[in-house]
Amino acid sequence: MAIVNLKDKTIQIKIVYYGPGRSGKTTNLEYIHNKLQQNKKQKTSKLVSIDTKGDRTLFFDFFPVSLGKINGFDLKLKLYTTPGQVKYEATRRLVLKGVDGVVFVADSLASRQDANLESFENLKSNLQYHQQALSDIQLAFQWNKQDINEQMIPLASISDMERALNSELKVKAFPSSAVSGMNVIKTVNYISKQTVKSVIQKTILSRQKLAGK
Repeated sequence: MAIVNLKDKTIQIKIVYYGPGRSGKTTNLEYIHNKLQQNKKQKTSKLVSIDTKGDRTLFFDFFPVSLGKINGFDLKLKLYTTPGQVKYEATRRLVLKGVDGVVFVADSLASRQDANLESFENLKSNLQYHQQALSDIQLAFQWNKQDINEQMIPLASISDMERALNSELKVKAFPSSAVSGMNVIKTVNYISKQTVKSVIQKTILSRQKLAGK
């Protein structure tokens, strides 16, 4: 849930990178953070890592210069990853609390398609735990690891992943490589803009309801 700070004149929005273990969530955030660090105009916090055995939770925040001010308020984005392994369920739920937008990082390896489905169902379940639905948040998909040589390692087709995960939702999806950076910045720019639009619309509706009472 977006937080409006009247004292600091900021609107804080939370975006979470979700998906199965080793799908590329951590690599996404590391790539984004490194790119932002290279841009001297950006105000970026340190990339914080909470290590667990075989998985990590990362987070940092920044003020996206490209999106500018919103009604005189600075926009502050907080980006998080979740651990992919099932044993870290409590951590995933904690990270999802108050989320405004999600990037679901799907693994393009053919052998990982069941893991994608399991993780996506887990996302819906954990949102319900916080009394949220997919329709309450902004969502985008990444079909990650598209840089892998299919002659070496079999990949699922993008059309198959679309049918499995996005046939009903029909939200924006990006073929990507978190390692090379292909569409990594495009994804975060897209989800940020869509989430900001959604938050503004919800704020306007809320004010209209209050005014009508």
